[in-house]
Amino acid sequence: MVDAARARKLADRIQQIVAETLERRIKDPRLGFVTITDAKITNDLRDATVFYTVYGTDEEKAGTAAALESAKGVLRSEVGRKTGVRHTPSLAFELDGVIENAHHIEELLAKAKEQDAEVAAKAVGARHAGDANPYKADDEGDDEDEESDEDDS
Repeated sequence: MVDAARARKLADRIQQIVAETLERRIKDPRLGFVTITDAKITNDLRDATVFYTVYGTDEEKAGTAAALESAKGVLRSEVGRKTGVRHTPSLAFELDGVIENAHHIEELLAKAKEQDAEVAAKAVGARHAGDANPYKADDEGDDEDEESDEDDS
């Protein structure tokens, strides 16, 4: 087994290499606006999963996935050349769901804000069901404490 810190460093390096290679060397027209978001590598350094996001329609996303799959050999050889590890890890590309999750969270926050506004609107003219101060104050006990404080002085 390999040290986890070494595996993380190699995964970060793979992410950089793949992003640079896609930008400079791969000229596939199917390749859309791709961002490499993360890379994970197994503890034995044999398999790497590269996460990416792409903007566009479902057809453009499918075209980008096909372009990445066809460029896998070039990308793997570039990773092997630039990392210098004994065994170059195999690459797998996976669409990152970060954008969809962010949109879902934004929708949930908007819904919660709307519900908070409804509650605030209902509370505008509302009054408490009981007394404003539900705690009973013992006025006589307070006076005695003040007198005993004066006697001590």
